[in-house]
Amino acid sequence: MELDTLDHRIADALRIDGRVPFSTLATVLGVSDQTVARRYRRLRADAGLRVAGLPDGVRLGYDMWMIRLQATPDSAAAIADALARRPDTSWVTLASGGTEVTCHIQNPDPADREQLLLQKLPRTPRVVAVRAHCLIHHFAGGPVGGEARDSSLTPEEAAALRTGGTPEGRPELLPADRPLLAALNRDGRLGYPELARATGWSESTVRRRLDQLRRTGALFFDVELEPSLFGYPVRVMLWLTVAPAHLATVGQALAGHPEVVFVVATTGETNLFATVICPDMQALYEYLTRRVGPLRGVERVETAPTLRHVKQVGALQLPTPRPS
Repeated sequence: MELDTLDHRIADALRIDGRVPFSTLATVLGVSDQTVARRYRRLRADAGLRVAGLPDGVRLGYDMWMIRLQATPDSAAAIADALARRPDTSWVTLASGGTEVTCHIQNPDPADREQLLLQKLPRTPRVVAVRAHCLIHHFAGGPVGGEARDSSLTPEEAAALRTGGTPEGRPELLPADRPLLAALNRDGRLGYPELARATGWSESTVRRRLDQLRRTGALFFDVELEPSLFGYPVRVMLWLTVAPAHLATVGQALAGHPEVVFVVATTGETNLFATVICPDMQALYEYLTRRVGPLRGVERVETAPTLRHVKQVGALQLPTPRPS
């Protein structure tokens, strides 16, 4: 599938606000509503673009981890598939020649994390090693946004698409929100009639609750797409060891690089993780040697090329009600 400038502009606009009305998007981009709707349907059907609603684990104080599994080559894919079926994994990736599985886990209940890390994974056949890194600060990507990749939108267009401001109030997700979150994760652009049918609520109740979740920052919208269709076929995970005194400045620097789509500080020997996309391996080489290497405080960089995304922007579970 070949994408043109308008396709890129629509995708960039949805990164700013995944639920922006087609009418607003059409006005900002200078095309008709019908054109925007037709292009969106094409991107969704042929380019794998999906807008998904997700709980904001940063605001909600969820337990968040990066898990690295070393497995035998004949078992890594099956292990990745099993992790992808878990409701607490937001993405799962096969890397390093198909022997490493990396996943991002976001869980409202630490007890579930302990069961996974202390019981299930260590006992999984053909898992050679398990390394768990707790996420302690988000610099870019996911719920905090801030993807610095070159945008096809002007600053004025981007500003016209932004809604709301700093989250207000205490974010909270309730067990009753499960049907709403499940529907929005499948398709973050579902209309109020479809959401009303999915939840059994009235349209006014759906609208009011969705506005509240967005206003308090309990819910955010992410965009899933295939980077190679947008000119970035090379996707690499970076595990960096950074001197603690320079961790904040290096993380902020990476967040400002157009090649970086996700960067977080973690616990562990490698204390900074980043996902980088590039047009080719030569561009990756130049990025590592010219942009990352000179950063003060970077002591070591480990690269893990991504072979296949098993899961992206996955559904994440809500807290389980406790017996009173």
